[in-house]
Amino acid sequence: MPRLDTTLASAIKRAMIYGPPKSGKTLLAGGLAEKYNLWWFDLENGHDTLYQLPLAWQKNIQLIKLPDTRDFPIAAETCLKVVRATNAISICEKHGKVKCQLCIKSEAPITIFDPSTFTDRDVVVFDSSTQLSNSIIAHITKGKPDDYKLERDDWGNLGKLLDIFFSHVQNSPYHIVVISHEINAKLEEKGKESLVPVAGTRNFSRNVGRYFDEVIYCQRKNRKHIFASSTTWNSSVLTGSRHNVALEDTESPSLLQIFDAITPVSPESTDVEARKVLTGLGSLGK
Repeated sequence: MPRLDTTLASAIKRAMIYGPPKSGKTLLAGGLAEKYNLWWFDLENGHDTLYQLPLAWQKNIQLIKLPDTRDFPIAAETCLKVVRATNAISICEKHGKVKCQLCIKSEAPITIFDPSTFTDRDVVVFDSSTQLSNSIIAHITKGKPDDYKLERDDWGNLGKLLDIFFSHVQNSPYHIVVISHEINAKLEEKGKESLVPVAGTRNFSRNVGRYFDEVIYCQRKNRKHIFASSTTWNSSVLTGSRHNVALEDTESPSLLQIFDAITPVSPESTDVEARKVLTGLGSLGK
């Protein structure tokens, strides 16, 4: 079994961006298009914000619209197939469905999503896990009356399907960004409430950060968009960066600071650098 000092940190970035509506989440993720090719899965028809980006950047965004509704919960089906895909799959532009027989028969436009061709400049974006959660619920309760109340087994199935999705995100061989909204949840059984990304139930949401290398919070404050990523930024808001990037400390925050970051290799670390790391960890418990 290899020692840590003989291995390299993963170059793959998996980021969760969350916050209240209109807090700059979409543009923060879209800014990656300056240098990366984005495969943008739009679950809630929010891509209009991306037209604020320079035209040259827009050309690097492949938009895949998933017209998700309670009666047609296509996002649940398609997103689960996308994260599991290892080779080319076709997604119809009209319905957002994988291998849509209606569109294949009518030769309607399709998008080919092929992760086997991805390079280190490809990023898959899901906007948003909030809508994905709603879509899974609609999928589970399909055929039930509108006033149907979810039962224990329904909540259990929601958690299982979300875990399948996020487990594939966690082990993805390519870059992934997931956008979400915020919800209050207790990070510990008797702890105080903190803001966390929305992903199904409160219990699931409070632990969803474990699937990601970077958890970034967005907010509006004093007529500015504020982005934070360091673990110690605010004890009432879940944030964290395994690449030790603090977006809140930069004048012009960008995900490029994370995606282009080079993680130091441990054999090159000095004793002084190691003490800095340990000092930082010790401060978390104070």
